[in-house]
Amino acid sequence: MHTHRLPLLAALLAAGCASHELDAQSIDLELPPSPIAGAEPADHLIQPGEKHFKHLWKLTSGGENAEGYFNPAGDRLSFQRTTEESGCDEIYVTEPGGGYRSVSNGKGVTTCSYFMPDGKHVLYASTQSEQDDCPPRPDMSQGYTWPIHSAYEIYVQELSTGEERLLIGGPGYDAEATVSPKGDRIVFTSTRSGDIELWTCDIEGGDLRQVTHEPGYDGGAFFSHDGEWLVFRTTAFTPGKEAEEIADFERLRDMGLVRPGAMEVMVCRVDGSERRRVTNLGEANWAPYFFPNDKRIIFSSNHDWSGEGPINFDLWAIDVDGENLERITTYDQGAGSNFDAFPMFSPDGKYLVFGSNRGGAKGETNLFIAEWK
Repeated sequence: MHTHRLPLLAALLAAGCASHELDAQSIDLELPPSPIAGAEPADHLIQPGEKHFKHLWKLTSGGENAEGYFNPAGDRLSFQRTTEESGCDEIYVTEPGGGYRSVSNGKGVTTCSYFMPDGKHVLYASTQSEQDDCPPRPDMSQGYTWPIHSAYEIYVQELSTGEERLLIGGPGYDAEATVSPKGDRIVFTSTRSGDIELWTCDIEGGDLRQVTHEPGYDGGAFFSHDGEWLVFRTTAFTPGKEAEEIADFERLRDMGLVRPGAMEVMVCRVDGSERRRVTNLGEANWAPYFFPNDKRIIFSSNHDWSGEGPINFDLWAIDVDGENLERITTYDQGAGSNFDAFPMFSPDGKYLVFGSNRGGAKGETNLFIAEWK
């Protein structure tokens, strides 16, 4: 989980689907209603080999839309959206009758929204306390990096009134917050201890506890459905080169940057014990989420990219013990960049929401909802 989309997003091209239009019309007539009001039928964008997608709907159109996450009832989403007009990520929620609206105030940059247990409040991170405008993007003089803005703090908003309050603040970066399905704890990423680590707190932002302590970036965490485990992404250092790579990581961290090119999926208990690596695939493995039974993990990866031609991120699944790797999405438009990421199952396990640039214009990333089989 994080707003920092990999460099492919600057060069997305639309997938050609015209040859499927007649078939799509006949299929769409038979579609059950989408779990999220207002989503459009998109079965024609299901790719060969995507055997787990029974039906597909497209929710957004235009701009960059990502990190869509279900509310506890499974009938609304919060997500972040960048348009040409905004130039910066803003937080949106879907409406019960269809459509979506912005809930952030347009100041600074926002990221990582998530519904609170009552379904009436949404939390998200924002730099609004220090910035009115979008912060400048990294100049890439250090290669491709993600900014870790020290101005990020975590807010919670009541959707019916728009009333907002600070939930988690203080010096340094606080963002990437998600809520336990049990409704008792929040996990977030913070630099409050010096490194970039996972922390948890109670639902009101108190009882802060540091979870991870290893060198490197630990972030984008989600709870298991029983609330006992966390799955997250972590910096992967090359065996034999740890010292120099940790030094480079710390140099960038102190500049407010993270290099995301080498990450692996990890799990640990909510207190940080029993930490273990799930993937060992190389490249960037990120945006993990537990399957409804907590025995498998779905995540995004470019590990099978050859390094030549368009970079390709697909959704993959793997058992929590690192066995039985399975490719879930196969989208490859053959030009530009190909991107499927940010997966999350609905609370009842019947649907999967994810971000993809399939079926969009150049520069678009949209939210899709798949009926899972």
